[in-house]
Amino acid sequence: MSDVEKSGFRRKVIGPKKRWRAYKARVKELPGDHRTAVESIERYLMHFVPTDGDSSAAMFDDLADLFEQAAADGTPIREVVGEDPVEFVDAFAQNYSEGGYVPARARKQLTDDIERAADNEAEAEDPTA
Repeated sequence: MSDVEKSGFRRKVIGPKKRWRAYKARVKELPGDHRTAVESIERYLMHFVPTDGDSSAAMFDDLADLFEQAAADGTPIREVVGEDPVEFVDAFAQNYSEGGYVPARARKQLTDDIERAADNEAEAEDPTA
């Protein structure tokens, strides 16, 4: 694959590089457990490549907006994603794309990562647990 082809593919997956870097900077500023949840969802969303980079960039921007607001409001991760993170992310992604095939391994990894982040968050709130 040539550099031009790689650049076109990358732009289709993540959108403009400057916008992607701004999104990543926003995610980096989130509290630890919220950041872990967003990074897990981001990894899962890479299977849902929208038809253009603008849709992809909008999807990731909206994800950052959602978790920034949740963190600011003190909303627990489970209240954001619900009990089934795969269902949440699939519904979220449908707003931007017709989606794609997601391997069972990626579904399990997302569920495990969100569970771990939610458990860490709950332990931080209740040090007696």
